[in-house]
Amino acid sequence: MTNLPIPSFFDAQKVGEVWRVPYEERAKQASDWARQHGLEAAAASKRRIWLLLVDVQNTFCIPDFELFVAGRSGRGAVEDNVRLCQFIYHNLGVITHISATMDTHLSQQVFHAIFFVDNDGNHPAPYTNIQASELKTGKWKFNPALAPRFGITAEYGRQMMIHYADELEKKGKYALTIWPYHAMLGGIGHALVSSVEEAIFFHSMARLTQPEFEVKGDRPFTEHYSVIGPEVTRGPRGEVLGERNSKFIETLKQVDAVIIAGQAKSHCVAWTISDLLDDIQAEDKSLANKVYLLEDCTSPVVVPGADFTDAANEAFDKFAKAGMRRVKSTDNFLS
Repeated sequence: MTNLPIPSFFDAQKVGEVWRVPYEERAKQASDWARQHGLEAAAASKRRIWLLLVDVQNTFCIPDFELFVAGRSGRGAVEDNVRLCQFIYHNLGVITHISATMDTHLSQQVFHAIFFVDNDGNHPAPYTNIQASELKTGKWKFNPALAPRFGITAEYGRQMMIHYADELEKKGKYALTIWPYHAMLGGIGHALVSSVEEAIFFHSMARLTQPEFEVKGDRPFTEHYSVIGPEVTRGPRGEVLGERNSKFIETLKQVDAVIIAGQAKSHCVAWTISDLLDDIQAEDKSLANKVYLLEDCTSPVVVPGADFTDAANEAFDKFAKAGMRRVKSTDNFLS
């Protein structure tokens, strides 16, 4: 059942704000909504439609938060989430399963300034790209004060960072980027956007299905843009820095379609889709036809001195050539 009305409590003007979801009230309304519109439990649906939301969190989606994804419009993530909420409500009777990834960070991680110092003990500024060559010459080095924290020597920390940057270059990944402290576990930036969380909760109550929340990005020695796998999985001695997650390709094989949206199109969304495509091509290339990219519900990173719009579009061109479908939230592709 597509194109259901949007519940009267939804307020598009509040999508860019943080507020408390009134769970008890929404649960009652969802139950009433299900009866009014004849919605069955998701488990009874013949078609399995999976909505995968990547990092729809305050830290990326609320203006003035740490890494607001503005896109070229300047309001990118807010505009995306208005459309995303409307999409969920319109398709409440079709979507059977929702997963939300949660970028989850601690203060002392490889992409935060505290991890590196120069010869004068200064930390790199946010948005600094650290190259392997700069680590080898000592322009930047692992912060020796953190060595006891991780049970390693300062020299081995230096070796790890050189190995890490080399691996990024070999794999054609983005250079090691120092990001502002963001998505901090326990902080308000880590939470899902209130309006999106409300829509997910309403869906779970109306369709009697449990949403899943996938934590990523909490390993100290690797970036983790993709929920499927970290940027680098092994250290210089073969130690595990992070593991690849096979859950998503296994779920894709069991559903009729997966719809992907979230932030940012150029980073966590693009790398998640790229990793999923790698798994698809290793397993069964026809699975790509099940993947729908909700392109008007995702925006690229655009910050002073760096506009990733073209890179994001090039990535989505590649995904489409592989058989994935680029769609808009208003397209009638689920009927």
